[in-house]
Amino acid sequence: MIYIEPKILERINSWLTPTFDSKTQQLIKESIANNPEDIQESFYKDLEFGTGGMRGVMGVGTNRINKYTLGKSTQGLSDYLHECFSNEKPKVAIAYDCRHNSKSLAKIVADVFSANNIEVYLFEDLRATPELSFAVRHLNCHCGIVLTASHNPPEYNGYKVYWQDGGQLVPPHDNAVINRINELDYADIKFEANDTLTHYIGKEVDNVFIDASVKNGCVGASQDAKDNLTIVFTSLHGTSITAVPETLKRAGYKNVHIVKEQEIPNGDFPTVASPNPEEPAALKMALELAEEVNADIVIGTDPDCDRLGVAVRNSENELQLLNGNQTMLMMTDFLLKQWQGEDKLKGKEFIASTIVSTPMLTKLASAYNVESKIVLTGFKWIAKLIKDYPELDFIGGGEESFGFMVGDFVRDKDAVTSTLLACEIAAISKSTGSSFYNELIKLYVEHGCYKEKLISLTKKGIEGAQEIKQMMTDARKNPLKIVNGSKVVKMEDYDLSISKNMLTGEENKIDIPKSNVIIYYLEDGSQIALRPSGTEPKIKFYVSVNTKLSSVNDFKNIEELLDNKAEVILKDMRLI
Repeated sequence: MIYIEPKILERINSWLTPTFDSKTQQLIKESIANNPEDIQESFYKDLEFGTGGMRGVMGVGTNRINKYTLGKSTQGLSDYLHECFSNEKPKVAIAYDCRHNSKSLAKIVADVFSANNIEVYLFEDLRATPELSFAVRHLNCHCGIVLTASHNPPEYNGYKVYWQDGGQLVPPHDNAVINRINELDYADIKFEANDTLTHYIGKEVDNVFIDASVKNGCVGASQDAKDNLTIVFTSLHGTSITAVPETLKRAGYKNVHIVKEQEIPNGDFPTVASPNPEEPAALKMALELAEEVNADIVIGTDPDCDRLGVAVRNSENELQLLNGNQTMLMMTDFLLKQWQGEDKLKGKEFIASTIVSTPMLTKLASAYNVESKIVLTGFKWIAKLIKDYPELDFIGGGEESFGFMVGDFVRDKDAVTSTLLACEIAAISKSTGSSFYNELIKLYVEHGCYKEKLISLTKKGIEGAQEIKQMMTDARKNPLKIVNGSKVVKMEDYDLSISKNMLTGEENKIDIPKSNVIIYYLEDGSQIALRPSGTEPKIKFYVSVNTKLSSVNDFKNIEELLDNKAEVILKDMRLI
């Protein structure tokens, strides 16, 4: 028999009281008898808010997504809304994705809000996450919730919280909400709904959102150029099917081929090992269809439609999956060209990215004389910039993990508008005798050739969490000094808020919020970042290398050189 720690056992026993329904109690008893290891995982800690909110495996327990953990979070949020908006009647918008239990959990969340005298706008069926961000501002809500676990495996679900600006919770609201939640007992949750306060929404919001996506995502492709572009799109069984095809249609794209086997929303994601467009295997069926129809571009989105993967034809006419940095650079450059062409660059504009994304974005900003703001990982920090700098105009921004935001009408990464923007770039490039891929290489010739590589190590469970913690501790106590023969000249520790010159020992303060990230800067211009994921049991290592590129014709050789260099760095760190 497996030993259960007294503290964990106390938590388990508290869930075997009348506060919790009989079904929950029965599931706990069965798990104690049949799967004691799982019951420890389920209760050893509370689910926490990470970079993307609260996300976890569904099931009973304090460390699982269920009606009680979501109910407690919603109760705490309700209390905080009443405190912040004491002279108003708070309103919230709620959306959910295709995952198992998302619809029923969304209704439970709506019930708790209405039980707390908060007006609720609940989408009638699954919708894309960017539409929820849009709806918060469109409906003048004080808060928004989306039930989603993004690209995590089928057993996961999650809870993302948005504030009245349409962006995810950021300081001081995030910590204040967490404090309210932690002050509560599960018995404090009000589950008795006031259904008169719940309003179902759908097409009327869809139409406004899609029209706004078309307005923001079109950058000047002619109708002839659109007619000459062949697109393959896959929703990977997710919510984007509710918005992307109609957005492309309204924008004038007619040659859109949808992967039928992945068109119907399904929380099991039966045709893929992982519904993550960052992984080439997820787009396998889309790439096969693209060869059949001779497509110019392939786009796949994750289940909640905030990330997109893009594949285009390379110099050998082969379909090649771009990484998130490459897609971000192309989208940003085309938006900058559009603003420049419309004489909208007045010296008070900015673009944005994150500390683990490609350094090349700053070079791009300098070329157009706009400001580049670099923030912590997570789109909530990019959205916060819009609120923090109202005197500046936000053009667009992205991060390496396949997310991009076009303008400020949505305040989170948005695969709907970004899909349209990618198609616009492909159509314009093709109409001028070039290609999406060739235009990317031209950027490298102009600004330097940058190549990034990401390695993720999965460490599940209690032991895995400890192992990740120890890896970051070791990196702080024994920082790298030389990697692949190149000296480490600077180390930034975002948890300690310190930037240290490794040659002189001089230290400076980093003036952005704390985060468990370490970045090494090498003498040869390479960068290495370490970061535990905020939403998955992973630790991530990001490597960025660069060199000059003299001409488009040299790209293949230079790319191979950089790929080899990144691999050698990872080998030197014993990560591969």
